[in-house]
Amino acid sequence: MQEQEERILLAHGGGGRLMEKLIRETIQPKFSNGLTELNDSAKLDLESNKICFTTDSYVVKPLFFNGGDIGKLAVCGTVNDLAVSGAKPVALTMSLIIETGFEIEQLEKILESAAKAAQACGVKIVTGDTKTVEAGAAEGLYINTAGVGVRTYKAVLGFDKIAAGDAVIISGTLGDHGMTIMSQRQGIKFETPLASDCAPLSGLTGEILKSCDGVKFMRDPTRGGLAAALNEIAQSCNVSVEINESGIPINPTVQAAADMLGFDVLNIANEGKVVIVVSQEDAQKCLDLCRANEFGKDANIIGSICESDGYNLVELVTKIGGRRIVQMPYGRELPRIC
Repeated sequence: MQEQEERILLAHGGGGRLMEKLIRETIQPKFSNGLTELNDSAKLDLESNKICFTTDSYVVKPLFFNGGDIGKLAVCGTVNDLAVSGAKPVALTMSLIIETGFEIEQLEKILESAAKAAQACGVKIVTGDTKTVEAGAAEGLYINTAGVGVRTYKAVLGFDKIAAGDAVIISGTLGDHGMTIMSQRQGIKFETPLASDCAPLSGLTGEILKSCDGVKFMRDPTRGGLAAALNEIAQSCNVSVEINESGIPINPTVQAAADMLGFDVLNIANEGKVVIVVSQEDAQKCLDLCRANEFGKDANIIGSICESDGYNLVELVTKIGGRRIVQMPYGRELPRIC
């Protein structure tokens, strides 16, 4: 019986006493600042009638990695989707799909990490769901989240705001998360350890939106990395984008890992960075605001929006003055990184 209490059983998802015990003794205490009632839905008192709503699922492998784990990733990823939409995150849901045999001690560590991340973001996890599946069906644990945020900032962001001449800023080094995940999977060790950039960006984006009127658009470059984010801008806005290789911040160890494994850092996922399109007049102010924040200290202006010649390209000006087209990634370069 002791062994059964240390691992998840199918019965933990069956709606009976074991499920109630798991929720009340393992899950609910971790989110006591928000998950106080176990009703079928949460009641929210929102300070605005303008809300943003998002959802995401997390299947990262491994569940624990240098710089975070699936719990922290789930909270930060959902908070960031709201933050780059111009919203102040308020509340999250969290649903757990747990494989039979998963250690409850490991689950507790993940839940504690998620709770700590939510507290750091100033959001509450207010409702959720728990399901169990057979051994081999979920590789340990999958998490689904949904998030609600309120539009309290005066800025209105969107593709339609972007115009030729606008500056493009990245808030820090590229590829840290994706290369950390891949190096741990491959068992590759470097003299300087890699660490995921998994972090909440709502504080950074909030400061920028409160103080910088020229911000046009924000996007967190997760799957597909910077290349996907910029190509989406080019195609959606009928513009071209020019970026300068010499201005793109990349950790040398990340670059070494990417070169070793044959990846382009521009295509690699990030979990704590934001791409900002801002008017040229406010670009330096925006950059200064980024660099004053712990999650934007390595920010840089990396390029600009250009008139399209009909092809809507993203072009990289190399360090030696050449040019190459940065294409939209074809598919999953890095599977299971978030």
